[in-house]
Amino acid sequence: MENISMDFLSNSSRRSENGSIPEVIPNFYLALPIIYSIICAVGLTGNTAVIYVILKAPKMKSVTNMFILNLAIADELFTLVLPINIVDYLLLQWPFGEFMCKLIVSIDEYNTFSSIYFLTIMSIDRYLVVVATVESKKLSFRTYRAAKIVSLCVWSFVTIIILPFIVFAKIHQDEGRLQCLFVFPYPEDLWWKMSRIYTLIMGFAIPVSTICILYSMMLYKLRRMRLNSNAKALDKAKKKVTFMVAVILIVCLFCWTPYHFSTVVALTTDIPQTPFVIAISFFITSLSYANSCLNPFLYAFLDDNFRKSFRKLVECRSS
Repeated sequence: MENISMDFLSNSSRRSENGSIPEVIPNFYLALPIIYSIICAVGLTGNTAVIYVILKAPKMKSVTNMFILNLAIADELFTLVLPINIVDYLLLQWPFGEFMCKLIVSIDEYNTFSSIYFLTIMSIDRYLVVVATVESKKLSFRTYRAAKIVSLCVWSFVTIIILPFIVFAKIHQDEGRLQCLFVFPYPEDLWWKMSRIYTLIMGFAIPVSTICILYSMMLYKLRRMRLNSNAKALDKAKKKVTFMVAVILIVCLFCWTPYHFSTVVALTTDIPQTPFVIAISFFITSLSYANSCLNPFLYAFLDDNFRKSFRKLVECRSS
């Protein structure tokens, strides 16, 4: 088994810093540890607050918040291990052994896949709520307990998806340095392309297509409701929740679309590894990392219950 060099635009995960490092490191590389540290600090603080509020505040026990809780857990796990990526980047090699290599890769991939699949579940939930409201029906199966079961199913499904990445993540000596890379069997090039296509389809094409279809159907039903029906419009609370889910989805796509678009570019174009191209790659990687610290701010700005519950919990602790 031989290693496929981890191309900065076409690596199989977001761990682009684990590839062959150019001998001359441009100045913009020096900013990356700072950017990653900021993402880590903000992400840990924000996601910890989200997890604490949802678990402690009685008013936050809702179906949507159960899915938001799992999103926050995925982001929290990733930001917890981000310092290891920073150390790896600064040392230009992997000093933590193969077990940690597989563990960090698995958490990285959990974050990659779980975020988009929990957003897909949240979109399905919003669609069911809108349809039930339009048709004046009750969703008796939509309970907090059911949301827990669905969340467990999502984690199980994502675990199955990321198993190949865990298998292929290994320590490999590259130019005298130990690197945590994906080591593919022969023919390496074919396996590398298959891994990229697999990530593109399972981590982007299928869930995003599902979300787009659901929101299109949702908008169609709402339009029909206004034009052809005497049914009551969505109440204010449901509108706010639907809007919040939509904004979270838009921000997620904004952060992740360049990463998945780079997959298409890597599969169809032979791009030379110039400093400019590498800089773009690191920017794309940082943008996908940033998604892990943005969601808590969206909850704080868009969810009145979250703000009130957070304020109340802080006041209780201070008193």
